Amino acid sequence: MLKLGELEASVMDVLWSATEPMRVREVLDELNQHRDLAYTTVMTVLDNLHRKGWVVREMENRAYRYTAVTSREEATAQTLRELLDAGGDRESVLLHFVRSTSEEESDILRKALRRKPRKR
Repeated sequence: MLKLGELEASVMDVLWSATEPMRVREVLDELNQHRDLAYTTVMTVLDNLHRKGWVVREMENRAYRYTAVTSREEATAQTLRELLDAGGDRESVLLHFVRSTSEEESDILRKALRRKPRKR
């Protein structure tokens, strides 16, 4: 998965927070609560996100409605996977990461590891 630029990440945040597919105008309205963007800018960003595989779109009344392909959590997990794969010594990377976790995060990891089916 490719890294997102700042505006792409903002658009994805809007889509991840949405309860249904969104038109360009709806995404623009959300983003323009905190900035001043042009319709064509948001349309281009959504087109780029579609081309990169981050969003799917469906035509409805001559306008596309956009939906994120994965959840924010799935995208974050994929990014962590890519970082781990690129980090060289996986054991060392994982140990440094585990040392940086809070007690609550450590509990979550322990529970998840107990539930995870072992590869044979």
